[in-house]
Amino acid sequence: MESLRERIQRQVFRLNGLALNEFDISQPPGDPGLFGPDSVIWPVHGDFTAMLCGGVSALLMQMLHPSALAGVWDHSTFRQDMIGRLSRTSQFIAVTTFGNQADAQTLIERVKRIHLRVKGVDAYGNPYAASDPALLTWVHVAETSRFLAAHLRYKNPALSAQDQDRYYAETARVAEALGAQAVPKSRQAVEEYLVMMQPQLRCDCRVREVTQLLINAPAPSWQARPVMKTLILAGILLLPVWAQQQSGFHFSALRCHSIDLRVAAIAKFLRWAVTNGTYPRAMRRMGRNI
Repeated sequence: MESLRERIQRQVFRLNGLALNEFDISQPPGDPGLFGPDSVIWPVHGDFTAMLCGGVSALLMQMLHPSALAGVWDHSTFRQDMIGRLSRTSQFIAVTTFGNQADAQTLIERVKRIHLRVKGVDAYGNPYAASDPALLTWVHVAETSRFLAAHLRYKNPALSAQDQDRYYAETARVAEALGAQAVPKSRQAVEEYLVMMQPQLRCDCRVREVTQLLINAPAPSWQARPVMKTLILAGILLLPVWAQQQSGFHFSALRCHSIDLRVAAIAKFLRWAVTNGTYPRAMRRMGRNI
């Protein structure tokens, strides 16, 4: 009979892409992948709870750019298969972060080919292409800045400023491999970039529809529903204040504290339950323990 821990891990793996069973994070022994166990990206991307909260926040932030939203709106099945969309995105992050070098390169090349087919005109009449280097940079920065924000809030608030800069420098390698250009590689550069991008961002009816779809996304099981609800709220809370205001969100100090407490409890439980995630598999591949 399947144990409680095994049931929880199975549901987690549905969300983080491991259930797709396409790439084996544990093989081959000794292959460091793109970054290796001494990188900053491994521990930052290694906690499921923080990464899910950061992933929700990243998606909401990315969608504020009309061209980024149009690419998903016109070419994705997210409205019919939100879990599948999240799983495929999570798979890319997991394999490029923790997978062996060959698998990481395979997935990068696959995504580049997909991007070449994703083009059109956004809701404001502007042409877009997913392969556009500037658009790739926006998607990357929105994503990594939210992952790091989640890690600092829900996993390791003591991560040094130097290591935070290292994180941005490391993650830039994947963005540049996909075709992004002028990728910011430090906290200061990211902050300056986000200020520069704000005039281009919009919260319109499409953004509000995506937000509601995400808030109401189906959970892997009825037991996981309240957990998902809390983690989605945490993702919204992780948005920069200007993005929350633009999207019409407001959290009182009391509600922020309540969400943080619930996330901390969920994280403690999931860290007990999920013992065979991407980070431990990759560390074992390198002959190390966490």
